[in-house]
Amino acid sequence: MLNDIFIKPFIDMVEAPDFLLQVLWEGLVSGILYALIALGFVLIFRSSRIFNFAQGIMVVFAALTLVGLHAMGVPAWICVILTLGVMFLLAVTIERVVLRPLVGQPDIILFMATIGITLFLIGLGEIIFGGENKVMITEELGIPTDSVVLEPWGGLLILEQKDITAVIVAALLVVALLLFLNKTRMGRAIRALGDDHQAALSVGISLQQIWVLVWFIAGIIALVTGIAWGARAGVSFALEVIAYKALPVLMLGGLESITGAIIGGLLIGMMEKLFEIYWGQPLLGGNTETWFAFVLALIVLLFRPQGLFGERIIERV
Repeated sequence: MLNDIFIKPFIDMVEAPDFLLQVLWEGLVSGILYALIALGFVLIFRSSRIFNFAQGIMVVFAALTLVGLHAMGVPAWICVILTLGVMFLLAVTIERVVLRPLVGQPDIILFMATIGITLFLIGLGEIIFGGENKVMITEELGIPTDSVVLEPWGGLLILEQKDITAVIVAALLVVALLLFLNKTRMGRAIRALGDDHQAALSVGISLQQIWVLVWFIAGIIALVTGIAWGARAGVSFALEVIAYKALPVLMLGGLESITGAIIGGLLIGMMEKLFEIYWGQPLLGGNTETWFAFVLALIVLLFRPQGLFGERIIERV
């Protein structure tokens, strides 16, 4: 029994390295998408100390807007531009209608406000787009849907081209985001707010402009994630449940760490896939991907409550 639990999975990995690569690839794709969603949480939290519970529904709303505009006969790439415009208007509206009146309120009030945003977007999305599952317009966007077949060690490794595209676009988006945060004036202002909120405000950084900017960036991330997840699983409100996988990523990587969001997403994506295939299905009957990430994050929090890359909080009493 112990041999089956602890040793046999590793023997299987060694005997079938091509299958191990396939599993790691599937986990890598999922992990990158988890990391993208987590980045939206991190950016908003760093700049405003708001835990944006609405990030998941923003992924769904962006994807539904894109597909809905295309269903009205709008060309695919025009749909992308118009959807970005919708996400910008959403960022402006959230800042002016929800966040600005709540400046100075306790964090729990701002968190509850993001839950209200979530429920509003769910209702608005169902009224406008309906609740049925929709097909992502991958081919219309020029995203290839064929497969690439490799033969490592005489075996087969099948890579979906839409997954390869998602990995490349996500990597480029992360690089662009890091360059923006480190090389531009507005990016440095966002980092300053994250490092010292009061000091940043005292030197004239506009809180309202930064909030609109980070919510818009979170909207861009939501659109990219919605396209990638929609190409894999269709577009429906079920994507919001997938977006909740960003929560253990945040617990693992830390709420304020961009590096933690990226590494945490990759770790969870690959580890949950490895556990599902080599331990979950043979021993537990499968479906461990629904809870593995949360259990892993809980174990990490028991030993490091701030996450692997979060800063230790010291309170003087």
